[in-house]
Amino acid sequence: MLMIKAIIRPEKSNKVLKALCEAGYIAVTKMPVVGRGKQRGIKIGDVTYDELPKELLMMVINDEDKDFAINIIMDNARTSPKGAFGDGKIFVSPVEEAYTISRGSKEL
Repeated sequence: MLMIKAIIRPEKSNKVLKALCEAGYIAVTKMPVVGRGKQRGIKIGDVTYDELPKELLMMVINDEDKDFAINIIMDNARTSPKGAFGDGKIFVSPVEEAYTISRGSKEL
């Protein structure tokens, strides 16, 4: 199993979630977050905004679904065909174990 964490623009969140759901990935956790990337925020006039609002989407998938799920996120989170600074980042990490609390069972 793998965990995908996608940090995306808030205005793209619903589009990404809809596309994931249509592809069969319905189990997603969404959280509002703030942060900055390599560009260290954005400067407008004399004001620098170093913490920008984003959405964090987290999902656990089977290893073989990784490329498909990542492509769905990228295709729907980009602001233009070539993308732009601030469109987001995707992180993939292994999940060693998962448990369902209500049943007290370990997931396979």
